[in-house]
Amino acid sequence: MQFAMTLGLLCVMTLVVSHAWAEPPEKTCEASVPIRAITMGPKAHWFGYYDKLQFDPSERYVLAMEVDFEDRGPTPDDTIRLGMIDLEDNDRWIELATTHAWCWQQGCMLQWLPGSNTEVIYNDRQDGQFVSVIQDVFTGEKRVLPRPVYSVSPTGKQAVGANFSRIDETRPGYGYAGVPDPWVDDIHPAEDGVYVLDLETGESRTLFSYAEIAAFPPAKETGGKHWVNHLLFNTDGSRFIFLHRWKRSPEEGAWWTRMFTAAPDGTGLHCVADHGMVSHFIWRNPKEILAWSTEPEPGDRFHLYEDQTENTSIIGDGVLTHDGHCTYSPDGEWVLTDGYPGKDRMQPVMLYRPADGRLVNLGRFYLAPVSEAQLRCDLHPRWNRAGTHICIDSKHSGQRQVYVLDVSEVLKGEG
Repeated sequence: MQFAMTLGLLCVMTLVVSHAWAEPPEKTCEASVPIRAITMGPKAHWFGYYDKLQFDPSERYVLAMEVDFEDRGPTPDDTIRLGMIDLEDNDRWIELATTHAWCWQQGCMLQWLPGSNTEVIYNDRQDGQFVSVIQDVFTGEKRVLPRPVYSVSPTGKQAVGANFSRIDETRPGYGYAGVPDPWVDDIHPAEDGVYVLDLETGESRTLFSYAEIAAFPPAKETGGKHWVNHLLFNTDGSRFIFLHRWKRSPEEGAWWTRMFTAAPDGTGLHCVADHGMVSHFIWRNPKEILAWSTEPEPGDRFHLYEDQTENTSIIGDGVLTHDGHCTYSPDGEWVLTDGYPGKDRMQPVMLYRPADGRLVNLGRFYLAPVSEAQLRCDLHPRWNRAGTHICIDSKHSGQRQVYVLDVSEVLKGEG
């Protein structure tokens, strides 16, 4: 796959913002590798989270979402358009569908269905319920499943999910508006929890209720509400992660987090991390998990956990010093991650090679302050399937758009 990249012109744009107290730098983008925008205005575009398949198997089509506004959270009446960019036809936008179930940070879980060359899966709201849709991007044929998906197995046969209404109430920017939560007043309901969905039959069942998760030793009973989010299958579909979070009290906004793994049949529930904080994570392989988390010694780091054991090590100590949306390159040699903006409001994206400690700073991108946290535009860097290009969402131009960075020379050791 050949990308015609432009370096430099995209990285010198001056951004005009309404916040006088957030004057942008002269350069709102600094890139050390070739970069180009593959979407443009007047509409805003983005993809969302970093752990989904955005590039199709041929590397020709790149998924994205399109929206008319960026200054507030979604309401039940707001729809977004779903589409794909044709990289071999001047980045042509091809509209695929619309959805009523979306959020700023993770969109509608739009992604290529693993194992398919032509199908995507995404969430929607139909007849007062959240659902998921499998759609052929060329024929338009759709199949609606009765529950939404959070993470899809690499087999393409199963998905796991949780209550998106509950997530919307506890963590704005990650759940969906428009469907009332029947258990909104129950801090850990026994009738709701993590479920598995068969993508072929549409059948689903609850694996663990919130009450069961809250009671898992050591029990974490508090006066605050419990919820689950950030579910993710491992690389062979044999296990998945979910984060168990709960408010310290009904009044406090802060929460505690535990990281669990389990098999998709509900067996082998295991608490991987239980020291109060787990943020972003990724599976390295079927057994190992890289996560920004807290351990008693030495505190917040990128930790590599071996699932179903007590084995833990540190990755990038003294180099990867901040939380970020982390993934491994397809060959497993590099860790790709980003960061939140510092005092200069610049968001970094970088590559780190654990084998020899090599760090490559790929670029920095300006993000103006936002009125509420859910409106921020994280970079959420994502690999193409060949491991030669990286896609990001960025608002350094003043509008949320999608960009591709060419890292092929870096990974060959020539960059």
